[in-house]
Amino acid sequence: MPSNAQDINSYAFSNSDRLLLDANVWMFVHGPNRPGDNRVAVYSGALAKILAANSTIHTDVLIISEFINRYARLRHGILQSTAGAPADFKRFRNSADFKAVAQDIADAVRRVLKNCTRIESDFESVDIASLIDEYEKGRSDFNDQMLTELCKSRGLTLVTDDGDFKGLGLSLITANNKLLS
Repeated sequence: MPSNAQDINSYAFSNSDRLLLDANVWMFVHGPNRPGDNRVAVYSGALAKILAANSTIHTDVLIISEFINRYARLRHGILQSTAGAPADFKRFRNSADFKAVAQDIADAVRRVLKNCTRIESDFESVDIASLIDEYEKGRSDFNDQMLTELCKSRGLTLVTDDGDFKGLGLSLITANNKLLS
């Protein structure tokens, strides 16, 4: 099933847009990033346009959880290589060094939530057996499957940089050329 992907650089956001921003987009906007990654400017600029257009941004617990966990693991990797943080992530999470990281993450999550309408992931109504059967084939991410079902059931457009959403029949807005081709 083809995706309806539109280039985020030329998309005209409007107040009728109902968007779900993927965790990777929030990471580009509020997370630690590699210096010079042009996607930071692209997605930050898009968020400014989304807010100016009064588009509705939705989020759910899967996105917030992915954002928190990815942010923590990225900071752990940075501190492990630069400041000698413990190699084991759980030891790091229980260390005094993690407190500042947790505060940064909490601040970022507050900024994300400030602009979002929280929604449920519809877990209770999803054909879970079908999703597990698809997952079992080893070619899909379970959270991506859930987000796909959420977008389909709620009529949401997914804003993402994740190429795994290609061909899933979703309305997408992205800067990822893999999704645009």
